Amino acid sequence: MINATKTKTENETAKKIIKVAIIEDFKLTRVGLRCALNANEDINVVTESEDAITGLKSIEREHPDVVLMDLGLPVMNGIEATVKLKEMFPDMKVIALTSHDRGEEVVAALSSGASAYCLKDIDPEKLANVIRDVNEGVCWIDPVVSQLALNSFPKSDNLNLLQNKHQDETMVPLTEREYEVLKHLVTGKSNTEIAKELIVSVHTAKAHVCSILQKMCVNDRVQAAVKAVREGLV
Repeated sequence: MINATKTKTENETAKKIIKVAIIEDFKLTRVGLRCALNANEDINVVTESEDAITGLKSIEREHPDVVLMDLGLPVMNGIEATVKLKEMFPDMKVIALTSHDRGEEVVAALSSGASAYCLKDIDPEKLANVIRDVNEGVCWIDPVVSQLALNSFPKSDNLNLLQNKHQDETMVPLTEREYEVLKHLVTGKSNTEIAKELIVSVHTAKAHVCSILQKMCVNDRVQAAVKAVREGLV
């Protein structure tokens, strides 16, 4: 009985390990990521590849929970690979890693289907937390990445002009407060951070975010940010 209980406990613990795949063409970066992530008891890098074609084959074999995808890959770039991966495994989580500082490339990446987007100089501890969050279904955009995307679009301070220009039959007009929340959402702020910025409760901030998702006809924060940036809503 004791052994059976122990085995059950060990199996439950094993299920909590997050399996990660790394697709990155620079060996030093791959080694650094693997060492940093494997230092966490709940994260295990099960495969690493230097190109997307090899990486996709290894993913078919290993079935990781989360894939770290470099966007600047040779032959098949990370954006193309992410689209292909999501076609193969729609529920698999992808975190896009980029060192690019061009807004157009960031915008393209935001449409690839990844669950999170961050720069390669992200703190290892922060990356580990992003992996945990993404594995649980959370969508996340690095504030720096969001800003790069925003900087590639012309800005307008005329709220009424934006509402009249960009609203269509599929989108209910946002309130002025919801536009404020949307701007913070696009810059990667959490509900708690939005609440602090607007001096409201976390519950109120969450309610605004939910309303924004419904009105914009999107499923999550990343899709809302993508639509806001691509359509010039912020």
